[in-house]
Amino acid sequence: MDDSTFKALSRTGTPGRYAAFADLVDLAPAAAFIRDSDGRYLWANHAYAHLYGTVPEHVIGKYIEDLDEPAEAEQFRALDQEILSRGTPVRHTLGYRRPDGSAGRAVGHRFPVRENARTCVAGIYVDVTDHLRATVQWQEAEENLQALRDHSGLPCALLSANGRVVEASAAAAELFQVSPHDLMGRRAHTLLAPEPDLDRLHRRWNGLISRRTRRVETSAVLVDAHGLQRRAQLHLTSIGHSASRARHVWAVVTHQSLAHEAHPALTAAQIRILSLLAEGSSNGDIATSLHLSRQTVDYHLSRLRHLLGAATRPALVARAYVLGILAPRAWPPRSATAAHPLSTV
Repeated sequence: MDDSTFKALSRTGTPGRYAAFADLVDLAPAAAFIRDSDGRYLWANHAYAHLYGTVPEHVIGKYIEDLDEPAEAEQFRALDQEILSRGTPVRHTLGYRRPDGSAGRAVGHRFPVRENARTCVAGIYVDVTDHLRATVQWQEAEENLQALRDHSGLPCALLSANGRVVEASAAAAELFQVSPHDLMGRRAHTLLAPEPDLDRLHRRWNGLISRRTRRVETSAVLVDAHGLQRRAQLHLTSIGHSASRARHVWAVVTHQSLAHEAHPALTAAQIRILSLLAEGSSNGDIATSLHLSRQTVDYHLSRLRHLLGAATRPALVARAYVLGILAPRAWPPRSATAAHPLSTV
């Protein structure tokens, strides 16, 4: 390649910049070329030659038809003639065929340059094939995730590291009796009923965000827009890890109790009595197991019937399950909190 070609490329003609600019253009990641009005390559850099699976020495001196299929060669010649006739740069996107036969996509500029007193066509392009493919794959993954989120029926939400709702499924919005739009941006703690276990849940949340753990299975009492409560089993999974923190947490409700008005928290003894009732124990068995008097057991049962709105022993057991007090998938019967401790992975 002679001096005049580099002068045309740099448009400076400054001899002191010749070597530096030659290296810059020749080894730049953007594909660049110069062709004369007949479609013959006067110069090409390594990135351009790589598009054809070869080196610059095997491109220079060849014609467009020597490298491209007839249809593409005709398109490229037409673009060259447009530049030569207009005399101004044009930015556009073009498609081409890669050496492996797959379709490629490049974005750049084509513009006129002077070479040996002739007007030629120069072009510089960035291959965006892999970027476009990654974008399409990302969009497909987003669509699949959205379909799974919205049609699985599971209430789920994506929470930021500071505990705000970033995304939420329609089922999650329905659970809290609000619109999906109104759920966006809410602080997660405003959706939880105050419970002694909240401090423990907060510690586990910090473990997720700090990457000490990746998954947590637990339970919490959720509060909807009307003040009704329900106990829910939650799976929390951290995602988007950086060097020291997780960016988001997916929260998925895998089971939820019947919505009910808030009632005083049950004591450990009362929950144990409900567990023994569900197991089929008599009042005497319960008294013996808990080292209580029969009168104390009768008092607790009377109190539980009042709190849970259940007139009989079977109704008490049924209410304990539908209100999420007892774990639905555990035997022997036990507290929902005890059956699903804050396990971590």
